[in-house]
Amino acid sequence: MPYFAVICRDKPGALSIRQENRPAHLSYIEETGIVFMAGPLIEDGQMAGSLVILDAPDLAAAQDWAGNDPYAKAGLFDSATVTEWKKVIG
Repeated sequence: MPYFAVICRDKPGALSIRQENRPAHLSYIEETGIVFMAGPLIEDGQMAGSLVILDAPDLAAAQDWAGNDPYAKAGLFDSATVTEWKKVIG
C-alpha cells in the first residue's frame, strides 16, 4: 500500500483541545492500525500541529482517516492536508 502524509496545523490557542482529545486520538491510531508513524509539529517549543504517515490503500481512505481523527472532529485544526508520500530513507 502507498503512504500518505496527513499534515495538520492547530488553531491558535487550541492546546486545551489537543490535551482533552489526546486519549481518543491515541486510541483511534491504535484501533485503525494504519498509522506508520506520527508526532506533533513543534514551533517555538510549542505543539503547533500534527504529522501522521498512513499506510492506506488509497487517497480516499487516507482522507477518511484524517476526517475521522478525534482531533479533527474536535475542531483542533486550522488546516489539514493529505498527500501521497514516498519513503526513501529510514
